[in-house]
Amino acid sequence: MDKELFETRKQIIMDIINDENYVPMKIKEIAILLQVPKSERADLEEVLMALVNEGKISLSKKGKYCKGDMNLITGVFQATQRGFGFVSVEGEDEDIFISESDTNGAFTNDVVNVRILEGKSGKRREGTIVNIVERGIKEIVGIYQKSKSFGFVIPDNQKFTKDIFIPAEKSMGAVTGHKVVVKITDYGKNGKKPEGKVIEIIGHVNDPGTDIMSIIKSYDLPLEFPENVMHQLKDIPDEVSTREMAGRVDIRNWQTVTIDGEDAKDLDDAITISKKDGKYTLGVHIADVTNYVKEGTPLDKEALRRGTSVYLVDRVIPMLPHKLSNGICSLNEGVDRLALSCIMDIDEKGNVYGHKICETVINVDRRMSYTAVKKILDNSDEEVVNEYKELVPMFELMKELAAILRKKRFSRGSIDFDFPESKIILDEKGRPIDIKPYERNVATRIIEDFMLIANETVAEDHFWQEIPFVYRTHDNPDPEKIERLGMFINNFGYSIKISQDDIHPKELQKLLEKIEGSDEEALISRLTLRSLKRAQYTTSCTGHFGLAAKYYCHFTSPIRRYPDLQIHRIIKENLHGGLNERRINHYNKILDAVAKQASMTERRADDAERDTDKLKKVEYMSHRIGEVFDGVISGVTSWGFYVELPNTVEGMVHISSLRDDYYYFSEEEYALKSEILNKQYKLGQKVKVVLVDTDKMLRTIDFELYDEIVGGL
Repeated sequence: MDKELFETRKQIIMDIINDENYVPMKIKEIAILLQVPKSERADLEEVLMALVNEGKISLSKKGKYCKGDMNLITGVFQATQRGFGFVSVEGEDEDIFISESDTNGAFTNDVVNVRILEGKSGKRREGTIVNIVERGIKEIVGIYQKSKSFGFVIPDNQKFTKDIFIPAEKSMGAVTGHKVVVKITDYGKNGKKPEGKVIEIIGHVNDPGTDIMSIIKSYDLPLEFPENVMHQLKDIPDEVSTREMAGRVDIRNWQTVTIDGEDAKDLDDAITISKKDGKYTLGVHIADVTNYVKEGTPLDKEALRRGTSVYLVDRVIPMLPHKLSNGICSLNEGVDRLALSCIMDIDEKGNVYGHKICETVINVDRRMSYTAVKKILDNSDEEVVNEYKELVPMFELMKELAAILRKKRFSRGSIDFDFPESKIILDEKGRPIDIKPYERNVATRIIEDFMLIANETVAEDHFWQEIPFVYRTHDNPDPEKIERLGMFINNFGYSIKISQDDIHPKELQKLLEKIEGSDEEALISRLTLRSLKRAQYTTSCTGHFGLAAKYYCHFTSPIRRYPDLQIHRIIKENLHGGLNERRINHYNKILDAVAKQASMTERRADDAERDTDKLKKVEYMSHRIGEVFDGVISGVTSWGFYVELPNTVEGMVHISSLRDDYYYFSEEEYALKSEILNKQYKLGQKVKVVLVDTDKMLRTIDFELYDEIVGGL
């Protein structure tokens, strides 16, 4: 049955069942009413069950189809390790709390129908799951445990709270300690465990590389490119041809550099800059990936499926094959490359008073590293300055303009959270040998400032042209969260202005400036960040709260992000006058799905990257049991508090290890407080801890307090 007929039949059935004179019927009676022959009963049942799963109609225990429960809400269930969970509903800020007794057999990530429970007096809505529309997890990674006549798998995903029964004949010969991928064949009910079959043995839990591969498999990150993609690569050249350069703006004689990390291989942005009569001309030149990745080809479909490159601690899983990402699309030094350029004229106050977006041919003079540029601009390192002496004026000009752009951005209220990221050093066997904070410097900030202004310029240009586009948006924070933040910071003598249930980003920026260097800086910075929503990709230009920008998009990384690749295609088609009504309708039809896919794959990549970092941090700390560390309390809960070390490793001090008094959690003050001794542990407080245990399976690190508080109260 084709999709159009399927939807038509759904609507006909809905009209019948919602009629006020309708009496609940079985499928046979509905078939007679609709004059559906016996040969098509299966199709009719498929339509009816689709409506049941959507919560639009219901099926009684006697097999009769009835009017649906109009109070049902559809959303995605997210379980917790302790059995209860929350259902998130698209377009709604507030989740629905589901107690363990109301999950009705749902597992994490399931799409479910929820009925709101009336009369509950809690702070948030509570509900009960009445129907599972679609299972969210069909395959799961875990550790196999063998018994005499069967086996079972303990899932790595702690939110999947039940072990999976594996019949002996469906184990693929797995032994105890094997990490496996399991296909779930029965989700179990009435106390019965889920059942599954092993479809892949990743390796033994103690084998090198099994840990990271388990995370890759659990997030279903695609490693190998399909055969049709690899076949398409044969038609892609290794060098830019004269024919491909035709019609482009030739700027190969402009002094051009790339600035990236030392180990970067996919170089997708290059910079040119000049100054005349107090005015700057900044060129941001981005690899023209769409010249090689055409819409609808196997390469394009695979890039959309992946959505983004994933940067794990020991490897990169690229969005595009290496022949493109490290080859013809990478803006490597000394070779001709095709680019899509945004060339901006900027005045001394940071205003872009003119710009041009065009297809270009470039040739990068030098491939620079952030470290080398920092040594030139911050350290005046004589050796490095001499090595790049012909480029030093260019870098000084970059620093000058970047400072102007940053000042302008901050003046409008752009928020800058400067939390250090982790850099985990591995040996040749994948074992962590060092962890240190990877901090931003003058060079990283220059590139950040230049990419931001290019992204804003491109977004505003295409917004006013009123053509279909993909924007990077960041909605205003939830008023309730901001109100709670405001109440909390009052305890420290700070305040934020909120007008008509809304807040301007400048208020949060001013708050971060006030707390800089104070004991409570870490505390308030983290709570401010948690008060904000997550940025996403959308087809409507609703602005970017965090950047205080009306117009924003992702233009600068088409090698590793699909939204950038997608808008490059639209920009180029527009430049060539090809955006006729047919193509505009085409983009209007596909872009919502593209934006949704890009947001989903971005979150998946973030989660996988965080999990691999956490795994290697636990492994690193497992060799340091008994050592003493200075740290800062980074989170407080009713079961203990988290402590972050200077190298970004985070572990927990459990409340049960605080033996000198009885402690309780004060939600208003985000603190654990003692009843008798009047002691408290709160965010931002300095503590000395001893490492007592690690668990690689659970990815947890346990500390205990070593000594009295160093400072903070």
